[in-house]
Amino acid sequence: MLGKHSDLFLLAASTRCTPHRSWAGWSLVAALALSVSGCGSLDREADSHRYNVVAHETFGSSATYSRLFDAPPERACEAARRALLSQGYLINVSKGKEVEGQKSFQPATDNHQIITIRVVCAADSKDGKVTLGFVSALKDTYNLKKSSNSASVGVGALGSLSLPFSAGNDSMVKVGSETVSSATFYDSFFDLIKSYLRQDDELRQQSLTGDEEFVE
Repeated sequence: MLGKHSDLFLLAASTRCTPHRSWAGWSLVAALALSVSGCGSLDREADSHRYNVVAHETFGSSATYSRLFDAPPERACEAARRALLSQGYLINVSKGKEVEGQKSFQPATDNHQIITIRVVCAADSKDGKVTLGFVSALKDTYNLKKSSNSASVGVGALGSLSLPFSAGNDSMVKVGSETVSSATFYDSFFDLIKSYLRQDDELRQQSLTGDEEFVE
């Protein structure tokens, strides 16, 4: 009799414990699900912050893209035009106070890059003898995209079969466009503009000296 009662006691005890273990398991699964979803939301927030370029655009007082020149706007932009020509840039726009040049690069057989430099010259003094020059460079990147052609071949009763051929039309596809932000890049360009302005000043000085000697 005791053996039968002990068996019944053990069965009842095991029945009472089973739901508790089940609830504990579901709680663990729910906790893991919340943890995974929380990590996913954190990753999305990190990606959103990383790719949010507006948040990184602070409009500070950095002089990366501008310089002062001791010359009128027309002379400053002419010096910029000569600076671009000396480095192999093709001039797309050449006005009195605006110059734009473009140069192509090919670092690899399947990569092509184009840099476009735009210069705007604005007077920064009442007499117009001081110029504030603004320069921005845009880099466009292209990669080679291979596309194979397919042709239909007749195979009698089976109809036509479309087979790909290796020969195809390869084309350069634009994959990126970015404003150059390297301070070293702009510093070297501004220095080159100043060197052409100095040469222009020396020629003007020589011309004035020659005229004075001729008058005497």
